[in-house]
Amino acid sequence: MKNIGKMMKQAQEMQSQMAAIQKELEETIFEGSAGGVVTAKVSGAMDPVEIKISPEALEEGDVEMLEDMILAALRSAQDAAKRASQEKMGPLMGGMGIPGL
Repeated sequence: MKNIGKMMKQAQEMQSQMAAIQKELEETIFEGSAGGVVTAKVSGAMDPVEIKISPEALEEGDVEMLEDMILAALRSAQDAAKRASQEKMGPLMGGMGIPGL
């Protein structure tokens, strides 16, 4: 019975640590860019925070290319957020193989 109590306490500690890491990640802003003319920022919760478009991007007049660069910059920022999450959560999960984390 002592082992079950110890396991429960460890699980609670892990849950508390995970919650703290998730909160930290959600408050962190991640940046991505595309073509050197579009910059996107997202929160750790993957919410878009900011898009910056350089005036040079508008000189070309190619709307389709600009749209693609905006998407690429957003994806780059989201990838940075995902990598940070994996780096911070990975050691905590210790190879538990939980999908989505």
